[in-house]
Amino acid sequence: MLAAFTFNTAENLPVGLLELISESLRVSVSAVGLLVTGYGVMVAVASLPLAHAVRAVPRRHVLTGLLAALVVSSLVAALSTSYWLLLAARLLTALAQALFWAVMGPVAVGLFPPEVRGRVIGALSVAGSLALVLGVPAGTWLGRWSDWTVPIALLAGLGLVSLVTIAALLPTSRPEEQPAAYGTRPDVRRFGVVLAAGALAATGAFAGFTYMVKFLGEVSGFSPSAVNALLVAFGVACLAGVSITGALLDRFPHAALATALVTQAVGMLGLYAAGADPVAAVVFLVLMGGALGPAFMTTQNAMLHCAPGRTDIALAANSGAYNAGIAAGAAIGGLVLPLADVRGAFLAGGMLTVGACAVLLGERLLRPVPESAADQRRHPPSAPSGLLRRISVC
Repeated sequence: MLAAFTFNTAENLPVGLLELISESLRVSVSAVGLLVTGYGVMVAVASLPLAHAVRAVPRRHVLTGLLAALVVSSLVAALSTSYWLLLAARLLTALAQALFWAVMGPVAVGLFPPEVRGRVIGALSVAGSLALVLGVPAGTWLGRWSDWTVPIALLAGLGLVSLVTIAALLPTSRPEEQPAAYGTRPDVRRFGVVLAAGALAATGAFAGFTYMVKFLGEVSGFSPSAVNALLVAFGVACLAGVSITGALLDRFPHAALATALVTQAVGMLGLYAAGADPVAAVVFLVLMGGALGPAFMTTQNAMLHCAPGRTDIALAANSGAYNAGIAAGAAIGGLVLPLADVRGAFLAGGMLTVGACAVLLGERLLRPVPESAADQRRHPPSAPSGLLRRISVC
C-alpha cells in the first residue's frame, strides 16, 4: 500500500508543481506538462513488454528492483538542474510503475484466500487514491513553502521503506507457483470485453477530467479558491467510492464494474447537461469522482478471474490499455475544445463511457444460456483437454 501510494504520488505530483518547476528550470508550463503526459505514454507502451520480459523472475526480486528504480529516479529528479535530466528521471519512474501494478496485484492477493481477494485489491486502490487526496496536495504545499525538489526527495524515502520491507519479508518463489499466478475462471472473451470497456471508460473520463478546472470556472462559475476545494471533494469522492466498492467487490464483481461505469456516465453527462447550475455541478462532480477509482479497480479485479493465461500479463495489458485511454482522452478533449466549448469535452467523455457500458451489456446479452439439468443428463459435458492429457499419462 505504501508503494502504491508513493508511485501514484510520483506520477501526479508535477501537476501541483507546474509553475514552480517552470520558473526553476526556465521552461514553459506546457513543457512541464509533458512530464505528466510522457509518463502516462511510457506506462501505456511499456507495461506489457516489461511484464513479458520478467515473467520468469521471482516477484520479490522484481519488486525490489522496481522500488530501487523509484528511489534512484526520485533522487535524480530532486537533484536535477536541467529539464531533460528531470524528464529522463520521470521516464525511469514511469518504467518502474508500468511493471509495478502488473506484479504487485498477483503478489498481494496471492497472500490471502480467494474469497477475500477483492478486498485486497480494494486496499491497494485505497492507497493509490490517497495519493490524489493526500499525497499530491501535501507535496504541493511542501513544495511551495520550501522548494519543489523537497517533496520529490521525500518520495525516495518512502520508496526506500517499501523496498526494505519487501526485500526482508516477502518470500522468494517462482512466479508460476504463486497462488494467484493464473485466473480463477479463464475466459478469453470476458478478458477482451473488460479490456475494451476499461480503455473506453478511461478515455471518456479523461476527455473531461483533464479540463475540469476550466469547466468549473467557465461553465459553473466557481471562483479559483472554490475550484480548489471542489477538486479536493472530487478526490474524497474517489476515495469513498474505492472504499465502498472494495468492501463489496468479492460478493458482486460483475455488478461493481457495471455500476462504476454507469455512475461515471451519469456524472459526465449530468455535468454537460446541468453543469451551469452550481448545485447540480457539485452533485454530478461527486458522482464522477466516486466512479473514477472504482472503474479501474474493478477491471483489475476482473483480470485476476478471467485472465486467459498469467494474471501478471493480463494486469499489464489492463494497465497499458487504461493509460493509453488517459492519453487518448486528454487528446480527444483537446480536439473538441476548439470546435465546441468545454461542455463538449464532457459530452464526448460521457458518450465514450456509454460505449463502455454498451460493451459490457453486449457481452452479457451474448453470453450462452446454461443448459437445463435434463439437457446436461442427455448430453454430459466432455472432459477438459488438460484432464484428458493427465488421464492418458496415467
